[in-house]
Amino acid sequence: MKRAETAFTAALVPLDYLLVFAAALTAYNLRFGWLAELRPVILEIPFRNYLLFSGMVAVVFVLFFAFAGLYGISGPRRLRLEVTRLFLACSTGIMTVIAFIFFRRELFESRFIVLAAWFFSVIYVIVGRILIRLLQRLLLKYGVGVRRVAIVSHDQRSSNALTTAFANHPALGYRVIMHFPQFDDTTRAELNRLVEEDKIDEIVATGADADRETLTRILGFAYSHQLGFKYTADLLTTHAKNTELGDVAGLPFVEIKGTRLDGWGRIFKRVFDVVVALILIIITSPVMLVTAVAIKLDSRGPIFFSRLDDDRPVARIGEHGRSFRYIKFRSMKPRTHSMRYKELADYDVRKDGPLVKIKDDPRITRVGKFIRRYSIDELPELFLVLIGEMSLVGPRPHLPEEVEKYLEHHRRVLSVKPGITGLAQVSGRADLSFEDEVRLDTYYLENWSPWMDLAILIKTPIVVLERKGAF
Repeated sequence: MKRAETAFTAALVPLDYLLVFAAALTAYNLRFGWLAELRPVILEIPFRNYLLFSGMVAVVFVLFFAFAGLYGISGPRRLRLEVTRLFLACSTGIMTVIAFIFFRRELFESRFIVLAAWFFSVIYVIVGRILIRLLQRLLLKYGVGVRRVAIVSHDQRSSNALTTAFANHPALGYRVIMHFPQFDDTTRAELNRLVEEDKIDEIVATGADADRETLTRILGFAYSHQLGFKYTADLLTTHAKNTELGDVAGLPFVEIKGTRLDGWGRIFKRVFDVVVALILIIITSPVMLVTAVAIKLDSRGPIFFSRLDDDRPVARIGEHGRSFRYIKFRSMKPRTHSMRYKELADYDVRKDGPLVKIKDDPRITRVGKFIRRYSIDELPELFLVLIGEMSLVGPRPHLPEEVEKYLEHHRRVLSVKPGITGLAQVSGRADLSFEDEVRLDTYYLENWSPWMDLAILIKTPIVVLERKGAF
């Protein structure tokens, strides 16, 4: 389901670009074609220059479309709202072009081209969006992009109403897989089976008098298993900031958007990660080279921490709870990793949660103390960002044995790729309790934006140099 929606969302970007570009060409052909016979051209614009300028203008329009929220999976579902946003974005784009021409103080004789390009861009893009919607509806009839739903409800009437509405209106994009009268251990076990067999995408809870505790437990299950969640009641006012309200079969239908990273946000973040990671690898390569030499001269053992005491590869838990091979500069004496759970257990400053943090750790080497203090030991994580296992910004990657101790609401941080830095890291690093860290990571997931990522990246070196909470 999400793959199909992401594919359509990604396709909108080049489609919108081509449509805006086509609108500019239509305006040019009108002005310098048959309209030239009605009103002679005083100053002709070279076609090659016009093509280049139109290409740049199309990029500006696409950026305004993105700022208007037109490229998100959680973008506008209603056509009227989408058309309104497109109109405003196109109008803002053309005003930007007019301002550019004005401040450049260049002679631009044809006001018709500007107005015509705006008019045709609005028409072309709206028609393009309508055609995309029609294509999506057609594909839904053949099962492409359909959301497979499990309904949890003690209210048989509302459950039947939803099932009937979904069956009679394929364009809604839902297929009911199973009904559950309550959310108990039996239901949880059956839902786990459906998740493992990849037979479910979302959970829908119905019943106007469903209690908050039950809804919260269902929501926690959905988050921890990367499932969508909707409910037909107005009781759940916590856990999520981003909601979308609609109605199906006369029932209030509220969808909780777990993170703004769904859809276009995830694509943007990945492109940003690759570009910035490449730049940072080039910039920090001398530091990494010096660090490698210093580690080798300081103590016996490998340069990188990539294997455990029993020679198993070092692993961390990443997106959707998947394990990946992890690497960083070695900062401790060889074969001392397991001591954190045995001999050094009394030094754990985070006994309130599943994470282990050892202060004044005797295992750390002289070079290790320095590179840990300034987070230099984590620079190899840039290569993990490059191959797609990590992100520049996100929740910290945690050990498998720590994740096993997570409560259900903790597992929400596993819905995105782990990051080299994150909101928790720039808000106190090791000084935070585990629950505080989870709250900050949850806030990041619910309120993500490119500007938040940029702000965290800028703040990271400042926090590192202040040595706040580092040990």
